[in-house]
Amino acid sequence: MPFGLSNAPSTFMRLMNQVLRPFIGKFVVVYFDDILIYSKHKEEHLEQLRQVLQTLREQKLYANLKKCSFLTNEVTFLGYIITAEGIRVDPSKVEAINSWPIPKSIHDVRSFHGLASFYRRFIKNFSSVAAPLTDCIKGDKFQWTEQAQKSFDNLKQLLTETPVLALPNFDQVFEVSCDASNSGIGAVLCQEGHPIAFFSEKLNNGKLRYSTYDKEFYAIVRALQHWSHYLLNKEFILYSDHEALKHLNSQQKINRRHAAWSEFLQAYPFLLKHRAGVQNVVADALSRRHTLLATMQMKVIGFETVKELYKDDPDFQKFWNVTDSQSSQDYYRHEGFLFKGKTLCIPQCSLREAIIWEAHDGGLAGHFGRDKTVALVKENFYWPRIEKDVYKHIQRCRVCHLAKAKSQNTGFYMPLPVPEAPWEDVSMDFVLGLPRTQRQKDSVMVVVDRFSKMAHFIPCQKTNDAVQVADLYFKEIVRLHGIPKTITSDRDVKFLSHFWRTLWRKMGTKLQFSSASHPQTDGQTEAVNRILGNLLRSFVGKNLKQWDLVLAQVEFAYNNSTNQATKKCPFEVAYGTRPHSPLDLTPSADKHQYSADAESRAKEIKKLHEQVRQRIIKQNSRYKTNRDKNRRQQIFKVGDLVWIHLRKERFPKQPNAKLSPRADGPFKIVQKINDNAYKVELPGTYGVSATFNVADLSPYLDDEPDINSRASSVQPGEDDTEQDITMA
Repeated sequence: MPFGLSNAPSTFMRLMNQVLRPFIGKFVVVYFDDILIYSKHKEEHLEQLRQVLQTLREQKLYANLKKCSFLTNEVTFLGYIITAEGIRVDPSKVEAINSWPIPKSIHDVRSFHGLASFYRRFIKNFSSVAAPLTDCIKGDKFQWTEQAQKSFDNLKQLLTETPVLALPNFDQVFEVSCDASNSGIGAVLCQEGHPIAFFSEKLNNGKLRYSTYDKEFYAIVRALQHWSHYLLNKEFILYSDHEALKHLNSQQKINRRHAAWSEFLQAYPFLLKHRAGVQNVVADALSRRHTLLATMQMKVIGFETVKELYKDDPDFQKFWNVTDSQSSQDYYRHEGFLFKGKTLCIPQCSLREAIIWEAHDGGLAGHFGRDKTVALVKENFYWPRIEKDVYKHIQRCRVCHLAKAKSQNTGFYMPLPVPEAPWEDVSMDFVLGLPRTQRQKDSVMVVVDRFSKMAHFIPCQKTNDAVQVADLYFKEIVRLHGIPKTITSDRDVKFLSHFWRTLWRKMGTKLQFSSASHPQTDGQTEAVNRILGNLLRSFVGKNLKQWDLVLAQVEFAYNNSTNQATKKCPFEVAYGTRPHSPLDLTPSADKHQYSADAESRAKEIKKLHEQVRQRIIKQNSRYKTNRDKNRRQQIFKVGDLVWIHLRKERFPKQPNAKLSPRADGPFKIVQKINDNAYKVELPGTYGVSATFNVADLSPYLDDEPDINSRASSVQPGEDDTEQDITMA
């Protein structure tokens, strides 16, 4: 690619990065047309070389063989000599510097300084050594001084004696040594005593007036900024020959400059040490552990007693005894405390609960869930079964229950008992909100036979009371099908009225009420309501206020359609035959042949009812299997304390509902209706039914696990002919 074109270099660099993206950072470094492949072993290198060349061939990129070198332990790359031992300067560049004539102008000084600065990472305190040269550049008049000549010769000498810089190993601990002089600051980045890079900076006029303490402090800040890509997320040791900096984190009064620098240093995990001489230190004397121990000792009263618990602790006794003389796996001692890696081991004591409380309930914690709380705890601490302890704590957290309650996936599917014959067990509901017709009807009373699935749709008014509803039921249902054994309904005020309950008690009919705001109890009627809405929209069209005139057609259409559960239409199940429709009025052979004998006909009807009943049972069983796959059983006993979910459709809307609690409690269970329905000792201020589905209940765990919350007296419920029922 001709680099003379606009944006050609950046385009070519982007191309190389895109082509070699799978290998960059693993065994390839690329800069424009320079491709460096590095490996540890010959066989590995040959395979990686083959992959790179194959990729270049596929992309139609070609290399000049004369400029390539293969299977070498030393290579020149971007002005450096890279070897297995490390990095050193290119001798050809050093020769150019050594043969550089004495500068005669400011331009000559800048040229020499620029070339020498390319290798400043190899020269300790480069800025201080080159300070007289930079002074010559200032101003408009060139003046070559004796100090400049000495600096010029010194730089030439230092470049010929540059050390071999080691390559960084991120599995080892970095060491940073900082120093300051009257003219500049310097720093060295090392690992195990081998230099990796040098850094220096000449101080300007303002910083030259800093005190010695400030210069040393500034040297630390600039060194960490320069090598932040190495040090920001890596624990390291920081050396300084200024002993006063050892008390950097314990000063009570600091000025604005020191405050800004101290805030910057908080992002780095380091241990500051006074450097009396070159020495190596072990990796466990690092700042995060030191700061952690200092913080715990300051905030936890009696924290020192934790040391005495390790030797008898069932979780850490083994590792404590082994680390008495040597490290064991990831465990080791530091200042009398046991560490695993970077985390402090906490023996079995109340401190574990206090740590979890701070991570979950603390002022800046936020009451997050288990995973986030575990992550916060594990960042600095370790003990076996942290996840289990955190989960137990969250289960007992009152604030979490009140603020984050939701419906549980508890309670298995419990279908209502399958009836034996048509119209013995019925369900009722109302469809409200319809347009008021000319006949002043705005609602539909839906009555469904739970055996045959036959339904009657009776137009009525929303304001009808229990007496008027009972009158409608007798006129439209009882005159056709007789008195039912059970009536299943929701907790509408009409069905809970004294008149309604007394009437059906005298008739011998048992009333069954669903849990409040839990329509799944009578899912059959809810499904019929949905079908009724679809049929009305189909029949009415634009005549919205004449829906009551087509209600008879809608009822016939529904009862003449095949039900999914029974595989029969409701007419056939209830009457033993299907009524004629317009399609049946055409001349054709009779498809259904029934016995003329009454006894045989009765047997056919009984056989049909038995088939329907078995199909309903089979359908319920299939639905239960599918429904219970993602649900779990939750059983409570009378006397248990529970939280109740404040479902918005059940409890009256309050001001500032967005920030209102989503649960309340704990409340005592006073009656178990079945495995899915319980009556709770609810305060009368709520004004709602005290019967709850198990999905709206969650167990209350006391802060003290030993307290038995189930030891309480049973309060008897209302003994009446009607009963509460529920299903999943």
